[in-house]
Amino acid sequence: MLDKKLSNAERAEVLVQALPHIQKYSNQVVVVKYGGNAMVNEELKHQVMTDVVLLWLIGVKVVLVHGGGPEMNELTQKLGKKPKFNDGLRVTDEETIDIAEMVLAGKINKNLVSLLHMHGGSAMGVSGLDGQMIIARQKNEDLGLVGEIEKTNIKVVTDILDNGYIPVISTLGCDNKGNVYNINGDTAAAYIAGALNAKRMIMLTDIAGIMRDKDDPNTLISEISIGEALDLCNDGTIAGGMIPKVDSCIKALEMGVENCVIMDGCVPHAILMELLTPEGAGTLIRKGGRL
Repeated sequence: MLDKKLSNAERAEVLVQALPHIQKYSNQVVVVKYGGNAMVNEELKHQVMTDVVLLWLIGVKVVLVHGGGPEMNELTQKLGKKPKFNDGLRVTDEETIDIAEMVLAGKINKNLVSLLHMHGGSAMGVSGLDGQMIIARQKNEDLGLVGEIEKTNIKVVTDILDNGYIPVISTLGCDNKGNVYNINGDTAAAYIAGALNAKRMIMLTDIAGIMRDKDDPNTLISEISIGEALDLCNDGTIAGGMIPKVDSCIKALEMGVENCVIMDGCVPHAILMELLTPEGAGTLIRKGGRL
């Protein structure tokens, strides 16, 4: 919402300044990977959905890919089962994959669709199982039914976009034998964005982006190339949970996505700040050599 202290002329100027950015992204695909605390905070959830609807209304083809780790943990514990992780990936047995289908393809997916409609959008919820969108194989036996993506069949997503809806995608996959797999949300978003030749992929996380000092927000890197990102991975600056996010961004770029952004989804209207202002937000990862 515009500041109430702004005059009408100042409000109009804000909109005019956004025009070049609206023109840049109009009729272009933007994939938003939505997860983390921005999903469990109800106020932030409504703000994210408002941003998505606004972009949709000005002609941006937004594709919303979501996770749901906290909700899966909650239901798993309610059922008397302790969540298990191996190198940051959820160990997924038969019971856990049933929970994943209930939470991801059911509760969360349909809740997001409902919220988008509430804020004036038109959305359609699907999972990676629909139309065999995400074909996967078992990543390794120790992780159980955790999938590694082999290919994507993106027609179901393009059909939804062509019919004027916002696709809302939960990250499950399958193989040709009917096995269902839990797919890492960041990886799924990268493959989907690449298959759609997206203009931009935005990863909403719980931190501001890539920082030279992870404990100092003032060291945020606003823009970085693939080569520079790999250097920071090698020297340990990029570590822990940021590594798979950066790897997913690099994968998306290699598949044809123009730029990727890692940013804090807990900042109100972060998506609009990124796409519709000159300064942007978070860390933009681009193709190209070192600066």
